[in-house]
Amino acid sequence: MKLLDRIERHLKETHISATRFGRRAVGDPRFVLDLRMGRRPRRRTLERVEAYLASISPGQQSQP
Repeated sequence: MKLLDRIERHLKETHISATRFGRRAVGDPRFVLDLRMGRRPRRRTLERVEAYLASISPGQQSQP
């Protein structure tokens, strides 16, 4: 599954905005929007996103 697909699923399951996800995962509120527009993240950024997704258990709601 592609990274953007995993992020989109995470957004739907946790009910957080794309900007909040980007800010929390990589410190960039435009991250998800940029991915949707075709941005290709660097390896280190991918690692940060993967680590963030792994730290959130399935179905867990993020705190505001």
